[in-house]
Amino acid sequence: MDTISPDRDPFIDPINPETPQRSQEVSTLIVGRTASLTLATDSLVVLDSRNTQAIPFYNILWAELSDFEVIIQYAKPTARNVVRVSSINYAIEKPTHPHAISWVENLLDRAYGESQRKKRIKVLINPFGGKGKAQKWYLGDIEPIFAAARCKLDVERTQCRGHAVEIAEQLDPDVFDVVAACSGDGLPHEIFNGLGKKSDARRALEKVAVVQLPCGTGNAMSLNLNGTDSPSLAALCIVKGIRTPLDLTSITQGNRRTLSFLSQSIGIVAESDLATEHLRWLGSQRFTYGILVRLLRKTVYPCDLAIKVEVGTKSEVIEHYRRALKSQPLPEQHRGSLDSQDSDDRLHATGLPSLRFQTVNDKLPDGWALFPYDKLGNFYSGNMALVAPDTTFFPATLPNDGCMDLVTLDGDISRIAAIRSMLAVESNKFFDMPHVKYQKISGYRIIPRNQKDGYISIDGERMPFEPFQAEVHRGLGTVLSRSGHVYEAPNVAAKGRESA
Repeated sequence: MDTISPDRDPFIDPINPETPQRSQEVSTLIVGRTASLTLATDSLVVLDSRNTQAIPFYNILWAELSDFEVIIQYAKPTARNVVRVSSINYAIEKPTHPHAISWVENLLDRAYGESQRKKRIKVLINPFGGKGKAQKWYLGDIEPIFAAARCKLDVERTQCRGHAVEIAEQLDPDVFDVVAACSGDGLPHEIFNGLGKKSDARRALEKVAVVQLPCGTGNAMSLNLNGTDSPSLAALCIVKGIRTPLDLTSITQGNRRTLSFLSQSIGIVAESDLATEHLRWLGSQRFTYGILVRLLRKTVYPCDLAIKVEVGTKSEVIEHYRRALKSQPLPEQHRGSLDSQDSDDRLHATGLPSLRFQTVNDKLPDGWALFPYDKLGNFYSGNMALVAPDTTFFPATLPNDGCMDLVTLDGDISRIAAIRSMLAVESNKFFDMPHVKYQKISGYRIIPRNQKDGYISIDGERMPFEPFQAEVHRGLGTVLSRSGHVYEAPNVAAKGRESA
């Protein structure tokens, strides 16, 4: 949570840097006989003989005047990773009423910044998510925060697999600002694909932000965008979330086209995720267990592979990431893909963007070459850094740089190296290991060989074990994030990491 910087006077308004006395007069509201409310640098400072506290602006949900009473609702920490709605209210004198009106508006400006107030949210609850606890978490942890923030809610429970696709496809993008999935990562995948089926898909994907309220066994979307898998903290993050363009990836397989927002994998990661469904009671640890078992077995997954590389070495990847941190372009500057054809599609805002690299059924794009990869252990392409708590596979990912981050690993590395690889993921040193290949790519084609059946995972969902092709669309989707331009995860810009 935001706190008051110790080297700054909390009573000096940073937005109106006037003299301390004048600044305090403007930013302070005298309430009751012995209390005051002051807009400080990062917090609302409440000075009261009964209740003296500093409430971070980020935690302020709403403020209003009711006759001659000011009422402020906020998210109060009640335990580690838990917030609950609380409120303070004070009477004001009639002469201060005009000042109180402007003071309340100033407080809301500070509390919301560039985030939209009173968001219109379509909530989809997977009643089977989180071992059947999603409904309980929504009612107890999430809905009160949305209500206090004056969000307009429309709640619907999904009935079966694929139901969220149907709901999103019928959604009116002029009625809702946000679609919130009260679930794991499966429902956001369905929502993106439902919006992608609309006749005005590009417009819908740009206007409607897709978010996750973490109520499943896999909550990677919330971990990356909100920095938490706590339902109540995630609800606060969505209330205060900043609209952020998100790269989406088209997957073509057979005659099907699917949108991916999170990751695609074949090999160790796909099998560790999809082949351990019977171990869901382990939570996120089932993923770690599955990877470790397959690494120790030296399992290989032969295939033919073609990749469109954009950034080819680890040192170049680090520099790419650092440049992105410095530039931070406006959201509208991220929109559109990397070619003029896609920009023309966006102008007309109909359907999904055209495929620059065609489909898996077409000949290889110019400049691509198909190479045999006989000892592939892991092919893992991601668009978000964290795949589980404390599991950063893609520390150089950015929400909208027009690239997927690709990790490849040979399947015949020594068992010692395999164990070290697993330990390195949780300590954020996986990227630096010499046997880990890390690139930024804009497309690829992969053709499995010498296996009748196996596992291909797209956003954690199992796909047919057949050849497929992927292509990135820069900033095609929209999400809400804390920063508006980076993920809430360890990254490659760490001090001292120059190359690998």
